[in-house]
Amino acid sequence: MSASAVHSLWTTAATAADPIAKIDAPKIEYGQLSPVLIVIGAAIIGILVEAFVPRRSRYYAQMFVSAVALIAAFAAVVALAARGYGTTKAGITAMGAVAVDGPALFLQGTILLTSLVGLFTFAERRLDPEQHGNRVDSFAAQAAAVPGSESEQKAVKAGFTTTEVFPLLLFAVVGMLVFPAANDLLTLFVALEVFSLPLYLLCALARRKRLMSQEAAVKYFLLGAFASAFTLFGIALLYGYAGSMSYGTIAQVVDGTVQNVTPALANTMGNDALLLVGSALIVMGLLFKVGAVPFHMWTPDVYQGAPTPVTGFMAAATKVAAFGALLRILYVVLPGLRWDWRPVMWGVAIVTMLAGAIVAITQTDIKRLLAYSSIAHAGFILAGVIATTPEGISSVLFYLAAYSFVTIGAFAVVTLVRDAGGEATHLSKWAGLGRRSPLVAAVFAVFLLAFAGIPLTSGFSGKFAVFKAAAEGGAAPLVVIGVISSAIAAFFYIRVIVLMFFSEPRPEGPTVAVPSPLTMTAIAVGVAVTVVLGVAPQYFLDLAGQAGVFVR
Repeated sequence: MSASAVHSLWTTAATAADPIAKIDAPKIEYGQLSPVLIVIGAAIIGILVEAFVPRRSRYYAQMFVSAVALIAAFAAVVALAARGYGTTKAGITAMGAVAVDGPALFLQGTILLTSLVGLFTFAERRLDPEQHGNRVDSFAAQAAAVPGSESEQKAVKAGFTTTEVFPLLLFAVVGMLVFPAANDLLTLFVALEVFSLPLYLLCALARRKRLMSQEAAVKYFLLGAFASAFTLFGIALLYGYAGSMSYGTIAQVVDGTVQNVTPALANTMGNDALLLVGSALIVMGLLFKVGAVPFHMWTPDVYQGAPTPVTGFMAAATKVAAFGALLRILYVVLPGLRWDWRPVMWGVAIVTMLAGAIVAITQTDIKRLLAYSSIAHAGFILAGVIATTPEGISSVLFYLAAYSFVTIGAFAVVTLVRDAGGEATHLSKWAGLGRRSPLVAAVFAVFLLAFAGIPLTSGFSGKFAVFKAAAEGGAAPLVVIGVISSAIAAFFYIRVIVLMFFSEPRPEGPTVAVPSPLTMTAIAVGVAVTVVLGVAPQYFLDLAGQAGVFVR
């Protein structure tokens, strides 16, 4: 039978059965999606800049495009919030794919601000000595060149720089903006891949210690691919269970409040194995991104190997996006499964807090120490997630905002302490830093005290908020373990402060580089947010409280 005959049969059959209904054009609310669209547009412009702008002008062009885009996107988030999209006008846009509500806008604003501060550390070009008369940044001269090869030496001599890091940063931000706002499982997965793939690349681009950087990127990529596969399999099982990708529909099927049940749906609805295994796999993928035990193995190696500006950006922004998505899955999709997931989350939170705090004590590298510190913080934030109350949501939002600025500031300080081989990250080299450079050591001490949760820092306000929410939500034993973990963690933070201020500086010790205004701004913003959220947190706690209601 010829192809034309088959085609005419198909069209005749279709017309006979039912005139094909007109396919409606998708209805997209561009205004409500403007923060994401602005950053996507800038990322595409960044690719065109790489293609068409002369090499010597690219750095400034990329820096300008990225900064303007992040500021404009943040202004769009503020405008949406001011027009009531975080409260009274909250709703589902893009044909059910994206939620525009309080938590989404709050987290998007936090991600955009931390990304802007992270951008300043990416653009820093004064820390390393000039090479062949050219200023250099933290990234490889030519990413495709084999480390130590002749082509790499030629690229360094010619003064090449990898300005592709700016569009990569923007693409990662796009995925992070959509991730906590996704309202169906497919959008969630696409957002996960959109922000993960640029991060895998960015981790491999360190100018110094390139092999270690590439090893970190390969580890992150392989483990991240596994986590993504688990997530995708979980999505398939949940779709099989509920017959829908939409969060709202799945929640109705879980609760048993769904209307018009078809025979096929009735068969799968009774199959709790699909629901439990699917939910567990999706949550596992999100816990991997958060860095919770036992899915934390990638964190110390990747934090240590990646270029420090990338580590700071990743540690701050990825946690915000992943916790936002985790909150939405647990509170919007699976509230009917609360009695199943709460005990599991209890276990994960306890192990994460204790493991992060105890293993950090043994670390001798400052970046690895901060990595285990971030694992312990993931445990503290999970205490707020477990509360399952509106206060739980708002306390987690506040903690994420406070934590992200402290983290990015701390990693910005790490980039300043240098010896002949680049950054001096071994703790022994930080001995006596307070005498050699009192200001840098004092700023780092402020960040460490905030991590430790000492009063009058943002860390204390955040911890107090999540522990209070957890205690009111019936998780008092968890709070006791959290306080014990905080005490253990305080030991190694204060140990670093003692090392900096009360040890003799070594004659061959590292120097503290004088940064450009970019890194100074990043550190200053970190200190300002840490102090303001510690001394006068009430306004921001109220803001998080107003933003703490998910649209369903």
